Amino acid sequence: MHSFFIESPVNGLAALPAEEAKHALKVLRLKAGDEVCAMDGAGSRWRGIIERAGDGAVWVRLVEALPDNESPLRLTVYQGLPKAEKLDFLAQKLTELGAAALVPVRMERCVIKLDGKDGAKRRERLDRIAREAAKQCRRGLPMAVSEPMDWRQALADMSRCDLVLIPWEDARGTRMADVFGDSPDARSVGIVIGPEGGMSPDEVAALRAAGGRTVTLGPRILRAETAAVVAAALAMQLWGDV
Repeated sequence: MHSFFIESPVNGLAALPAEEAKHALKVLRLKAGDEVCAMDGAGSRWRGIIERAGDGAVWVRLVEALPDNESPLRLTVYQGLPKAEKLDFLAQKLTELGAAALVPVRMERCVIKLDGKDGAKRRERLDRIAREAAKQCRRGLPMAVSEPMDWRQALADMSRCDLVLIPWEDARGTRMADVFGDSPDARSVGIVIGPEGGMSPDEVAALRAAGGRTVTLGPRILRAETAAVVAAALAMQLWGDV
């Protein structure tokens, strides 16, 4: 069953946006009577039947509401800006894992410094990747992607979280499961991942001073994108629905 985002339904009938309709008709060759998963982009999902298809338009009859599959955990990943293809990878995989938001952060050791028009264009691309990933995993609410933030902006944004975790290569002894034992009721968790060069000692100190908890992901050094996916999966297992 293919998945599509829909426009606002009226009396149980919803149109596919132009690009979605084009894909359904020209690529997938769908026709009236075919079953689809329809999503409104705000968290609601339905089993739908294509009622009309042709002339560049597709209309779907919403037959049955599907269960909400959003995680009870609001997970935000603050990722030190890595190379472009790694951000693409993270937009896809974090969406699949159920993360609520991805925030690229300009950190001291970042090689890439996206800002202005470049930052806005990058966000548009990551939004598209997150939406496609949401369709693939039938997630009704695509992960939010912000434009790149300066370090201090990101530090202020983290204050919204119940708990901030800092997977760090120099952390010893404390695992994410240990932090869960101290804070099992956290519903909003931030995870801070350094860029390819890691976080600077000053950045780690600032995070700790703000209440963040450094944790180890094991005795091996992980790449930035690997650390983000592993940490998100562990958080979803402990506080979420994995």
